Amino acid sequence: MNNRLYMDVHILQTVPPSCINRDDTGSPKTAVYGGCMRSRVSSQAWKRSVRIMFRDLLAGEEVGIRTLRVPDELKEVIKGLDPSSNAEKLANEALKLAGIKTKEKNGKVLTDALFFISRKQLEALARLSVEGSKDGKAYKSAVSDNPSIDIALFGRMVASDPTLNTDAAAQVAHSISTHVVNNEYDYFTAVDDCMPEDNAGAGHLGSVEYNSSTLYRYATVCIPELYKNLGNDTARAARAFAEAFILSMPTGKQNTFANRTLPSLVYLTLRKDQPVNLVGAFEKPVPDSEQGYVNESAKRLIEYAEKTYRTFADKPETAYGVGEFERLESIADVMPLSSMLDRLQEDISRMTSEEVM
Repeated sequence: MNNRLYMDVHILQTVPPSCINRDDTGSPKTAVYGGCMRSRVSSQAWKRSVRIMFRDLLAGEEVGIRTLRVPDELKEVIKGLDPSSNAEKLANEALKLAGIKTKEKNGKVLTDALFFISRKQLEALARLSVEGSKDGKAYKSAVSDNPSIDIALFGRMVASDPTLNTDAAAQVAHSISTHVVNNEYDYFTAVDDCMPEDNAGAGHLGSVEYNSSTLYRYATVCIPELYKNLGNDTARAARAFAEAFILSMPTGKQNTFANRTLPSLVYLTLRKDQPVNLVGAFEKPVPDSEQGYVNESAKRLIEYAEKTYRTFADKPETAYGVGEFERLESIADVMPLSSMLDRLQEDISRMTSEEVM
């Protein structure tokens, strides 16, 4: 099929006091953009939350596992096929034939690095092993064919054997605030419930750093790359990614801040030229105001999209919007989220079918 069809997802989301993504010192991650300090949530953090939500949106066999314990997982599948076999030995031999390096640690055999594998790939390896195959090419094909939806979206990198790599169909940007942020500190105490009444001291003292922000979030999915791995499941996979990316939230310090919010605005496009990140709308930070940041951020995003389409990029083939903001209808068909997801799946299914024909 044509190698140019991209799903771009743009989101504005306000997050209250929170620390959903920390650096190595425990501080909320930040970035300098437009010469100003911004709140930041890494792409890795949001991709992880998307993969966790996939467990609710997709069937179990459609979601992969990323683990060092592939030998143990494969051993259990082999046992299910042939309970009388030496499953541990067969599993280790199968991984060696597939080119997946292992190491022994504390008496356990593990892969030498985290390995992303689908249930169908484990089953294919197990079948070859039980059948007694010694064909290394067949084992490598078993690990490369039938990727789960999340492997097809986020890819797999195997440093020890690049032939096992899977190119990612999705790219996720680091989310940044549309405005300047300043981190704050919450000083807290914990009381010892069994402390004597004449002791007024606390059982524990501490502090946690946090901030609040209106985030601009962006991701893009190359639909032809997804189709190459998933075929007719492409439209459903794209819908699942869009839904999970829109509704998921990284869980850092969630019990402390209860910061679960939903987006204020979603702008999703299908394009045939190239992905277009609209973060330039916020290179100049949105200023403080009594009206907050969301309305001005939405205005900036809409105006920047219009300007971009006038000067550099083509208008999208299709554009959908969720949210109640002035002029959003000038760049998108505005509708509820559930309707947007239905339309998205239908349109991608139609477009991919037309290209294949």
